Amino acid sequence: MADDASMNHEDVRWPKSRFVGVDLSASTFDNVNLRGATFLDVALSGATFRNVDLSNASIADANFEGTRIDGILVSELVRIYNQVKSA
Repeated sequence: MADDASMNHEDVRWPKSRFVGVDLSASTFDNVNLRGATFLDVALSGATFRNVDLSNASIADANFEGTRIDGILVSELVRIYNQVKSA
């Protein structure tokens, strides 16, 4: 078990690792490879993503309240999509 001290990990390779019950709040991820990672029951509220590659990413059962992509509310995008789809 780790203590509450800040930890720095640089140039570390931990492929196929499993993190359960880990608190990484207020952490910084810079130049991190999470390709193929799975996120289950993860709190990302208030997180900021910049210069990220989300190609082929899949998001399901998510709460998008207040979430913006390039300044556009995701809930508004979904609402408009649903209107067009049902027309």
